[in-house]
Amino acid sequence: MLKTILGIFAALVFATSVAAQSEYKVRKGDVLAIEVLEDPNLNRQVLVLPDGNISFPLAGAINTAGRSIADVKAEIASALASNFAAPPTVFVSVASLGKGGSSSSGPGSISVYLVGALNNQGKVKIRRGTSLLQLLAEAGGFSKFAATKRVQLRRRDPQSGQEYIYPFDYRAVENGARLEGQIGLRDGDVIIVPERRLFE
Repeated sequence: MLKTILGIFAALVFATSVAAQSEYKVRKGDVLAIEVLEDPNLNRQVLVLPDGNISFPLAGAINTAGRSIADVKAEIASALASNFAAPPTVFVSVASLGKGGSSSSGPGSISVYLVGALNNQGKVKIRRGTSLLQLLAEAGGFSKFAATKRVQLRRRDPQSGQEYIYPFDYRAVENGARLEGQIGLRDGDVIIVPERRLFE
């Protein structure tokens, strides 16, 4: 019964994930993972500089701070378009959060919640300062149907009550992408791993 409820919850979250991801605004100091399907040589992680810009090959400087992931993705695709016969397919996710986006490293433990295509689900207690990548390792791994490219960290701002979604591409990390810093977890964070779509 619990698995059924969690499955329904994950499905509902997946159905609204596109809209929810658009709510997160890129911040200075974030590290973005950018992939171009048509040219893997362009795939890399880029730092959002203090002026709010990133620098990406063939696209030049692009202002990203304060913009949604969808906006950044569209601008990169547009800037790259003249270099391809057809508009390129671009994927953008947050590899790590800038200053203020991670948890403090003080003593004690916090509670986080695991939902979706993982071998272990539910509420878990972890030590403060644990990163998202470390938690995924401690959680016993993904199920064989996990969409590891679309892991989500959902976090509610205690002041405003607004929920943010931080997309995380575990597959890119698994394939050797370098992490320039890691996403630290906070009490109450929810990590969701959706199931793969057909042909994904």
